[in-house]
Amino acid sequence: MEITLTPRVKESIKTALAMTIAYGIALSMDWDRPYWAGFAVALVSLSTVGQSLNKGLMRMLGTLVALTMSLFIIALFVQDRWYFMMALSSWVGFCAYRMTLSRHSYFWFLAGFASVVISADGGLDPVNAFDTAMLRAQETALGLLVYTLITTLLWPVTNRQGFEAATRALVQVQHRMYLACVWVTTGHGAEPFNADDSPEQAMRSIAVEYDQGLATFDVNLVAALTDSLEVRELRQPWHHFQQQSVALHELLERWYGSRKEFSELDLAALLPTLNIAMAEIEQRLLEIERLLNGESPQHKSQVIDIAVNQAQVHALSPFHKAALAFVRSGLQRLDQLTYDQLNTILDIQAPGKLLLPSTEPVVVQPTPSSGPLLDHDAMITALRMMLTLWLSYVLWIYLRIPNDTALLAITGSVGLMMTTTPRLSPLSLLRPVLSTIAFAGCLYVFVMPQMSSFIGLGSMLFLVSFAIAYVFSRPQQAMVRSISFAFFLITIGVSNEQQYDFLGVPNNVVMFFIFVAVLMLLSRVPFSMQPDKAFLRMLARFFRSSEYLMTTMRWDPTVRPTRLDNWKRAFHSREVASLPKKLGEWTLLIDTKALPGTATVQVQILVHRLQRLAYHMQQLMDARSRPQGDLLISELLDDVRSWRLDAQALLLKFIKNPAAIPSDVLREHLMAKMDQLEARIEQVLNKIGGEFDEHDGENFYRLIGAYRGFSEALLEYAGTAENIEWQRWQESRF
Repeated sequence: MEITLTPRVKESIKTALAMTIAYGIALSMDWDRPYWAGFAVALVSLSTVGQSLNKGLMRMLGTLVALTMSLFIIALFVQDRWYFMMALSSWVGFCAYRMTLSRHSYFWFLAGFASVVISADGGLDPVNAFDTAMLRAQETALGLLVYTLITTLLWPVTNRQGFEAATRALVQVQHRMYLACVWVTTGHGAEPFNADDSPEQAMRSIAVEYDQGLATFDVNLVAALTDSLEVRELRQPWHHFQQQSVALHELLERWYGSRKEFSELDLAALLPTLNIAMAEIEQRLLEIERLLNGESPQHKSQVIDIAVNQAQVHALSPFHKAALAFVRSGLQRLDQLTYDQLNTILDIQAPGKLLLPSTEPVVVQPTPSSGPLLDHDAMITALRMMLTLWLSYVLWIYLRIPNDTALLAITGSVGLMMTTTPRLSPLSLLRPVLSTIAFAGCLYVFVMPQMSSFIGLGSMLFLVSFAIAYVFSRPQQAMVRSISFAFFLITIGVSNEQQYDFLGVPNNVVMFFIFVAVLMLLSRVPFSMQPDKAFLRMLARFFRSSEYLMTTMRWDPTVRPTRLDNWKRAFHSREVASLPKKLGEWTLLIDTKALPGTATVQVQILVHRLQRLAYHMQQLMDARSRPQGDLLISELLDDVRSWRLDAQALLLKFIKNPAAIPSDVLREHLMAKMDQLEARIEQVLNKIGGEFDEHDGENFYRLIGAYRGFSEALLEYAGTAENIEWQRWQESRF
């Protein structure tokens, strides 16, 4: 009878076999610390050849960088342990910062973690620091080489199929998001939402799925470029497709978030070719799906002309004209993106054949250089990592914790791992790690002393490695699997001159509890990491950055912004653009059972309102940077200034209290101000008639539409925020 092995079993066998062989070679070469080779195998093993090779390359490069930095730190500060720790913690903090932002986070993880291990070991014995660093590099290279050969020769799995599946999934969710935008714009077609969910909830789910699809596509593209010659030959068009998908995602989300601005317009009458344009765009998206499924091209794309009915446009109010300009420019941008994306896929599937005629390239105006931007959350992560390392270092020195530098090594590795998942509680590590230590301790005390050759040791390594890899095989369990492997290998402490000490097992347990206590203590320093407290903090940051951006919209043509002004504006613009997404990630972790008067749906709707507010702030900043004509600005300067100052005052109140102003009061005040501004605009337009340039007039309509959109979005936020009992959120809980 033929036995069929599942992919899960095959991957576990490959990991276990590579672990056993790596240990065998390290021991036969009489290398100290053979578990370093085991770490390399455990941390690099992934489901496909491409993913494993990429991770292995990042691990090797990170180790070489760590080796260089460690020797540099030891050479400079080996005589003073405090300067030594200051330099080491600064470097590890920098690595933690880069881990949060970089696409190559694993490289920065190894650069930081290996630096702690090499520097700590070398600092205790500076004479042999170079040998320690070389040994680390040798054993890491050994583990990578062994696993690479195993995964390449034994049941090789390339990433081509996974990459193709990720691409198809991405274009499918892209199509669904477009259909949702069409439905809210025209009301035509089948409603793309489930009956059980509100449109906002359903759209939020689609947007989250789109984010996940982009992330999955990115990972699979990197892996496919490594293990697939066909993908590597077409790397340039695939990178173009990646960029087009990101731009399309942003455009569709902004379109849906601004739907209320054009809900009162008769778009079918104002844009006679609207339905034709939307149908053409949908055909392009369907054509992309067909091509990715291996079907032959069926649709010949047509040029879209989004004409405007000028007779009806003249009868619109200024705000409605602005909304129409927004819809039309969005459709033109969507036309360009889908056209380019279909061209890209045609180029990939049939190079040089059936390509659409090229169009005019979109001209992107260069933005003023603002210098490198700092990320607030990444800075907090780096600071917390540095404090964690310092506290472990002080405890190691003054409490004389055994196991040499193991506490620092665990702090460096697990602490850096958790920087990528700051919302993960350290207590969640207790069960898997303590179970691993207990099991490994039993093997260390009762089984290993009975072994007399590598046959027994190798069999044990194979079986336990297989079990860990099999139990923690899911991608979501990658960190738990790595930590379990690490504590298993540290606990059994394999070496050629094997010595047994029962105290090593309880010492590992004590060391781990000290480490968890350090993490728990610093989870509230410098800020609490409780999801509700983090949410409040980010919410205040959102309004603080929005208020600052309002201050930059003062009109004074004689004052040119300094480089610092450009930097601050860019920083706060990124804060406003990125915080709603970060808040959405924290939303899923908030324990609403501990917050009576709050439902998860309410918080999700609030985040959606903030996303719309962020879009309108970006639209306001973009429209304000365009020329509107000096005549229009001079006539309306006092009115617009009055609106801006009122908006700033409201944002300052929301910084201190998320529900500072009841929605009915806000509606009466803010919308009255907008009605007054609209009436004043009508007077000015009637007064100056055709004395301003048509292009300046269109930009002016964009600006006043952004004012109206921002006011309505702020009102929507207030209406949602007042239904949440924020007092409960601000109470201290343990």
